[in-house]
Amino acid sequence: MISIQLPDGSKREFPQPVTVADVAASIGAGLAKAALGGRVGPPGATKLVDTSHLIDKDESLAIVTAKDPDGLDLIRHSTAHLLAYAVKELFPEAQVTIGPVIENGFFYDFAYKRPFTPEDLAAIEKKMTELAAKDEKVTRRVLPRDEAVKYFKDMGEAYKAEIIGSIPEGQDVSLYREGAFEDLCRGPHVPSTGKLKFFKLMKVAGAYWRGDHRNEMLQRIYGTAWATKEELAQYLTMLEEAEKRDHRKLGRELDLFHIDDHAPGMVFWHPKGWAIWQGVEQYMRKVYQDNGYQEVKGP
Repeated sequence: MISIQLPDGSKREFPQPVTVADVAASIGAGLAKAALGGRVGPPGATKLVDTSHLIDKDESLAIVTAKDPDGLDLIRHSTAHLLAYAVKELFPEAQVTIGPVIENGFFYDFAYKRPFTPEDLAAIEKKMTELAAKDEKVTRRVLPRDEAVKYFKDMGEAYKAEIIGSIPEGQDVSLYREGAFEDLCRGPHVPSTGKLKFFKLMKVAGAYWRGDHRNEMLQRIYGTAWATKEELAQYLTMLEEAEKRDHRKLGRELDLFHIDDHAPGMVFWHPKGWAIWQGVEQYMRKVYQDNGYQEVKGP
């Protein structure tokens, strides 16, 4: 008999090993549908796992949903893989490299023969939506390191093969598959692509392979993903409002100053902008004087 202790202190007994998904289903259909993963282990030493993770001994378990911070990380991590899936569908010659979660989103680096255009990003995002709508199951498998290197080399994925080749000999590596796309990853991931609904690709930028300027320049596609439509809309609105208040944009539009590419970090004030600067400076001088401060100047 296997005993599973839940966060509220209650326990559930099972006659044989069960998955995280099985435990969620035993609690209720709603939780089974909402489950994105699980956190197993004692307090202070827990581990985030897939819903397919098999529990074969007495264990503590917290079901992870989109309402949890872990759930949002799972969504963003899995959306990065969805991005790579879409790119490979549209641009089969592109090679995939890495795709981590970052603050408010994710990115994925690709090696491709030409730069991705804004039109490409729109097409990729559309393809991501189509793939997510298929609700394809995300599955995990484990391969020996050397077998995984050969697997990716045979697919023409030289960057993935290089990453795996840097792993110590004798270690196994995990791969995750969704539909026709399989990628190297430690995981965990959401149980199916249908859990990924609210995302947007933001921009593309250059990035050196392994962060080394001596290596090839890759293309980094940035994206954001959220648990709800409302959260995505709020984030995009926040970015729009921040852009309106960007001092570089305001300086240009109001003819206050400019920054020259030949002197990065140096501000060239225009008459209107310098008048504002002087006004603020004189006001602060008076405030200091009225409060007994004396002005000095350092080197």
